[in-house]
This record gives sequence, structure tokens and C-alpha cells, in this order.
Amino acid sequence: MKEKGFPSEESEDLSDAVEPITNAQNIKFKPLFISRYSELTNWEKFREYSLAFLRRSIRINTIAGSVKDTKKSIEAKGWNLVPIPWCKGGYWISNPDRRDVGNLLEHHLGKVYVQEAASMIPPLILNPKPGDLVLDMCAAPGSKTTQMGAMMQNQGLIVANDYKGLRLQSLGINLQRSGLTNVIVSLMHGKRFYGFEFDKILVDAPCSGTGTIRKSLKTISIWNPKMITKLARQQKELAERAFENLKAGGEMVYSTCSVEPEENEGVVDYLLKKFDNIDIVPTKLLGLKTSPAILEFNNQKYDSRVKHSLRIWPQDNDTEGFFIAKFVRK
Repeated sequence: MKEKGFPSEESEDLSDAVEPITNAQNIKFKPLFISRYSELTNWEKFREYSLAFLRRSIRINTIAGSVKDTKKSIEAKGWNLVPIPWCKGGYWISNPDRRDVGNLLEHHLGKVYVQEAASMIPPLILNPKPGDLVLDMCAAPGSKTTQMGAMMQNQGLIVANDYKGLRLQSLGINLQRSGLTNVIVSLMHGKRFYGFEFDKILVDAPCSGTGTIRKSLKTISIWNPKMITKLARQQKELAERAFENLKAGGEMVYSTCSVEPEENEGVVDYLLKKFDNIDIVPTKLLGLKTSPAILEFNNQKYDSRVKHSLRIWPQDNDTEGFFIAKFVRK
């Protein structure tokens, strides 16, 4: 469920390049963009990593086979697998002669899912268990849905929702290929969920994708503050409705592949001030480098609990930029 005009969190580009993007020095950023990000982070580092190709990564699907056997099968074909520290069964994958990860037999058989390393973080933070009732509010194309289904050992139930029928095609294909039977698919806007009591909810919200410039350079040209403000309103609406469908004691993860404070810390601040029965859960993952949350932006000071959010810049782990916050309903 991504905003029209912005890149989706998962790309169909299955290349495995690591060298800088050709003619990166000629790529122009808007002055306002440079000014904003110079205040938020180390601009030169952010620019450098945003204009470098993204390392290809995969997640081994334990529903379809063991990590050990699948890893051995891929390595026998000449591919190099480097463990992703924060995700068991996640690997950066490379080959000196090939980049077509999507042509691996293991991919077609559903034994692996091509998924960006930072994209694996939200399900790990939500940590769904076998038997849970889970809502993936913005599910397509299914990377996090399939990851959660494997974490739940194909038990319990996931409601995988999206608001555009066309996006359900990729979701359905990925669910089938992954061999999951504990998922039902729904088609509606996230704000139309009423009266449910989910154990766990993931809101991987539509966003500007400013953490994914290295995968979609068009983000640079279409970026503008008005669109960010519009997206933030939608994100607050989705996050608010999701929380209202969470049972007492239930947990919710809000995430984006944006590094804009308005879309991230601003949404967290909104929820913390909107509800009396909400709290944010401090989280961390072994091996994952994070940066401090933004506690003030555009002359607005955020709730001090916002500091417990996970802000990940591209330069922190040589991945996409990401933002994750975990909540509990008291």
C-alpha cells in the first residue's frame, strides 16, 4: 500500500550491484532537500550511500526448507552468502559473474524471498508467534507477510490487507510461492477496519520512500514538502485506526522506508498524544546499528518517549533507510 508516484518498498529489480551508481556526481538534489537533510544527518554520508547501489539480500523461507540445506544449495551454484546480523536466515547474496538472483531455482520454489535487509526488521520487532491473530494492514507485495507467516510456523492467522486490487496480484503470487496457508487476503482501505481485536498489527505505511533513493532515483525529483505533509496525514489515520483494532495487551509496529521526521517521529508523537492507553516499547536487534530519533522538527517538540523509536539511515548499516516504532495497548 504505497502512495501513487512514490516507489514501493520492494523492487522487482533483482540485480546485485554494489558499485556506485553511474554518473552519480551529476545527479542533482533540490536545494531545500539538501538543506533539510544537512540538519538531520551527515549530508555527505547520506548522499554517498543514497547514490550507491544496494546490496542484494535474501531471506530463507523456513516453511519450504531448512536454512542449512537451502544455503548449501545456493552456495553450490557459486553464490556467496554473508549473514545479516539481525535476521536469522537472512543473507546478503553476491556472485562474481551473475546478478540475477530472481532466476535461482530456490527462488522459484519459494525457498528464498528476495527482500532488502532493512525490510526484515519490522516483523522481527513485532515478533508474531504461532497462534497469533495478526493484521498486516498494508501488505502488498508480501515480503513482511511471508516473513511473519514463517515466524508463526504457518499457524494462527494473518489478515493481509491492501487497498488496490492490482497490488493483490503480487501479494497472492508471493503467498502461494511461499507455501503459506495461515493467511487470508482482504481488499479495502486500512481506515475501514472496525471492531477487531488483533494480537499483533503491522502498519508498514505508504511513504515518500526517501530511505530508498539508492533503489529509485526518481524519489529525488518528485520529493516535495507538501507531499510529505499529505502522506503524514494518511499515515496518522492508518496508525490510529490500526491501534483501535488492537486488543488490550496487544502490540503494534509502525514502520516506513522514509527518513522524513514528519512521516516517522511525527506520527509516533501523534499516537502518544492521541491515546491514553498507549505506550511505546523500547526495542533493539543484535547487530543492528541505529541513529537517535529526531525529537524536534519544524519548531515542534515531540513526546520524549519518541526516543525509543528505531531510526536507520542508509549509512548506518549500508542498507535502505528505515523507521520502526513498537507500541503496546495498555
